[in-house]
Amino acid sequence: MKKEVKSSLMLILTAFVWGIAFVAQREGGDAAGPYSFNCIRSLIGAAVLLPVIKWQQRRAPESHSSIIKDRKQLWLGGIACGILLFLASTAQQLGLYYGTSAGKAGFLTACYIIIVPLVSILLGKKCRWNVWLSVFIAVIGLYFLCLTDEFAMQPSDGLVLLCAGLFSIHILLVDYFSPQVDGVKMSSIQFLVCGVLSLAPMILVDMGHSAAQARIWLETLGTWDAWLPILYAGILSCGVGYTLQIIGQKGVPPAVASLLMSLESVFSVLAGMVILHETLTGRELLGCVLVFAAVLLAQFQKPKTKSA
Repeated sequence: MKKEVKSSLMLILTAFVWGIAFVAQREGGDAAGPYSFNCIRSLIGAAVLLPVIKWQQRRAPESHSSIIKDRKQLWLGGIACGILLFLASTAQQLGLYYGTSAGKAGFLTACYIIIVPLVSILLGKKCRWNVWLSVFIAVIGLYFLCLTDEFAMQPSDGLVLLCAGLFSIHILLVDYFSPQVDGVKMSSIQFLVCGVLSLAPMILVDMGHSAAQARIWLETLGTWDAWLPILYAGILSCGVGYTLQIIGQKGVPPAVASLLMSLESVFSVLAGMVILHETLTGRELLGCVLVFAAVLLAQFQKPKTKSA
């Protein structure tokens, strides 16, 4: 039980970091371009984890030598997760860039809380009744929290829905590989892969097709408006958040993990209150309460397990 609580707290902290990063994503993508933002933040995420990996190796060299045996699984997991992360984050970033509001993007992205348990069933994993009830309550809460205007779909929303599906597969891949490999190393590899895959579209799309466009891109990229969101997303959202996700998912089922990480939308609204001095409406407050209630229901109804 201690392991489950620790893992749950890690995933809640992940949601907190990601919630604040939502504003950074919107601002950074507008300033630097969607592919540039994803490319640079991913490479930063990979780089900031290298000192952590080095420290781990010095602290426990025997652990490092045992992981060498699983090098194939480590690289397979890192590459697979990196490809999914590239596709999902690109779809989300393009959705935001082409007009989906931050609130609607938060709701549509969080649809992975429905997709993950459905795919889990197809893979032969059972979901308890209280998890399904929690998903239902969380979806209602996220609707109240994220969608304050009339809900109308537009083309860019399809990209964010695609992002939700891709993140669902990413969550299930992490659930499969994380118990077998070192989480920090796999996290660093996935960011390296995501960053490298983002290089080509960054050069071909964001930099433009002329020297004048490239100069404008460089000037924009050289401003703090671009770099502050990129640094936050690279160091905290990638380096800290996704690493905590990989480590945290070792101790909880993927459906419950997706519910815990859906708190990202709650934290993004609360961060707007604290940082941007935005007001919280009664509708949004009800949404926060419902999502928190759903997470608590999923946690407290776990069956008791006997230790060996």
